[in-house]
Amino acid sequence: MAALVEGGRVTVLRISNADVRRLWLAAHGLSGAPSGADAMGVIRELGFVQLDTIQVVSRAHHHILWSRAQSYREPMLDKLLRKRQVFEHFTHDASVLPMEMLPLWQRQFERMKRKVGGSWYVGVASDALTQEILTRVREEGPLCTRDFDTVVEKRAMWQRPPHKKALDYLWYAGELATCHREGVIKYYDLAERVFPEVEVLPEQAQIDGLCSAALDRLGFGSATEIRKFWDAVDPAEVKAWAEAARLIPVEIEAADGTWSAALAAPDIEARLASAPEPTGRLRILNPFDPAIRDRVRLKRLFGFDYTVEMFVPEAKRQWGYYVYPLLEGARFVGRIDVKGDRKRGTLIVNRLWWEPGVRPSKARDARLATELDRLCRLAGLSQVQWAA
Repeated sequence: MAALVEGGRVTVLRISNADVRRLWLAAHGLSGAPSGADAMGVIRELGFVQLDTIQVVSRAHHHILWSRAQSYREPMLDKLLRKRQVFEHFTHDASVLPMEMLPLWQRQFERMKRKVGGSWYVGVASDALTQEILTRVREEGPLCTRDFDTVVEKRAMWQRPPHKKALDYLWYAGELATCHREGVIKYYDLAERVFPEVEVLPEQAQIDGLCSAALDRLGFGSATEIRKFWDAVDPAEVKAWAEAARLIPVEIEAADGTWSAALAAPDIEARLASAPEPTGRLRILNPFDPAIRDRVRLKRLFGFDYTVEMFVPEAKRQWGYYVYPLLEGARFVGRIDVKGDRKRGTLIVNRLWWEPGVRPSKARDARLATELDRLCRLAGLSQVQWAA
């Protein structure tokens, strides 16, 4: 199974699509049944969890954690934030990370500071306002956007008030940090009052650590996929790391039978031997789940063509605003349009689509009903109603 050297020639390890799926789901905590309420353990294993403000049933970060920890409930994440076990910052998007990642994250604060100060971001606030906000937070303690009042000069969808630009800039730069949330409202405090003191690592040690941590969580991937995991290193940095690290060259079989080159963690053989077969459980995954975040990779590995259509004009949507993929075992079997009505305590099923070749059955319907009941409990709902 290993990459062997025969007569000076390297024989690359080839991993079948069935094993690829098994490895991928094991790496993302989706092989066995979700158990317990260890949200902190899930965050450590995944590396980060994306934050999102959209609440159709339960917000993405809660849903992702619940998919792996069945007793998880929505208030638990903020408790971890208040206990300083996690921190919020920017990977490919706003995310929550384990606090032990902080020593590897110092250069990301500088990278994002440069990005926000350049063309990546729509304008920054004046130095005077930025300093004024820092002074107020230092003297008054944690503040949120509602504690400031500045006016948008030009009304446009992408425009933000000057104080919001300043708060964002200071947060990206690591001068302010999220200390807690009340609902989706973020409260900012001085980073020095939120973050523990950490060892200052050389920049190369941070790069190496980020790349290694990414591949460890992916199990296998291309240099581009390793870079995109945290989105905290540059392509040239990943390339230099990969050339110096002792990685295993592999070939990955796609769902359509084609093969592509990738890099694998040094213990890939042990992972192949120990990764369990996924249970036959049916899961409703969040559109932003890390296992499916890269839609191109999702289609390549699982043959599942999935798009988030919330930013697609309604008339051009094929499925709907917020449609959830259905994972059964190691196969994506469908997608479902559900919405939570918290006032009525009801989870409404609007539409259900099975993938081609997937037939409904009493057993499959029962598995879906069980998952819908679980989703109700996460969102504090009491009943499921089928609208269609």
